[in-house]
Amino acid sequence: MRILITNDDSINAKAILPLAKWARRFGEVTVVAPKFEQSGKSHSIEIFKPFEVKKLWEEEGFEGYSLDSTPADCVRFAFLGMKKNFDLVISGINKGFNVGRDINYSGTAGAMFEGANLGAKAIAISTDPESIDYALSMLDTIWEYVEKNKLLDKNNIYNINVPGGAEKFFITRQGGRYFCDVYVEQGNDMFLPTGKCIYKDSGTNVFDTDAVMHGFVSVTPMKLERTNSELYEELQVLNETI
Repeated sequence: MRILITNDDSINAKAILPLAKWARRFGEVTVVAPKFEQSGKSHSIEIFKPFEVKKLWEEEGFEGYSLDSTPADCVRFAFLGMKKNFDLVISGINKGFNVGRDINYSGTAGAMFEGANLGAKAIAISTDPESIDYALSMLDTIWEYVEKNKLLDKNNIYNINVPGGAEKFFITRQGGRYFCDVYVEQGNDMFLPTGKCIYKDSGTNVFDTDAVMHGFVSVTPMKLERTNSELYEELQVLNETI
């Protein structure tokens, strides 16, 4: 298996090297991660300016690169710039949950989606900032759950969130709004966005937000397609009149 590891917390993030070393047992591992933190960059890519790529590590079956752009660009460069094909993209382990509609902003998720866009199976893994070590210790358990239930045979993309101390798994849907920005005026026409949690408990574990807050590992099957399929079928009658 050829595995690509990336993140949005930078090549110097605490979890990236342990994650890559863990993944080596399954095959050849390539790390391409941002030179600087790229949180909140979503699925953005650079299309006008050149960016730096530097090789930092190389040994048999393992190499690592720093790339001065977004997480999605890290994935794109690995596939298109290095001209490699990967079977699996793992994005993370992110220091902060990626749940609810905040997934839309996540650079971690953006890399996951780009991996799937380029034909690979892709997983994003996130945890709270205080639980990086715990999430790393759960990698075997997470992979066993994925393999035992043949998740990657059923769907190409999964968003996984691991609260500290969580041992049980829930298959979840993407939840609603989780954080909202408050813009604090700094003077001189400057404003600072400051995140504020607006999570509301639904009392179930249906959504990723609730499962994570209730102490479960949340596993959400995702997809690239954004078409409203139900409405598309309903509106087919309009095509029949043409």
